[in-house]
Amino acid sequence: MSIPKDPMILLSYVNTQLRDNYSSLEEMCKVFSINKDELCEKLASINYEYDKDLNKFV
Repeated sequence: MSIPKDPMILLSYVNTQLRDNYSSLEEMCKVFSINKDELCEKLASINYEYDKDLNKFV
C-alpha cells in the first residue's frame, strides 16, 4: 500500500486514516510498514506535529 508523497495530501490522508481506522500513529505505521520518524519529519516540514491525545497531526 502506498501513501501520498505530497506533504499536504499526505497530511489529509494520514489524519483521515487515523480518524477512521487506527487508534494510534504507531498502529497505522505498522500496518502500512512505514517509518514513523520519517513520516513525522515530512509533516513537520509543513509545520504539523502528531498530537497523541487527539490522534492526529495538528
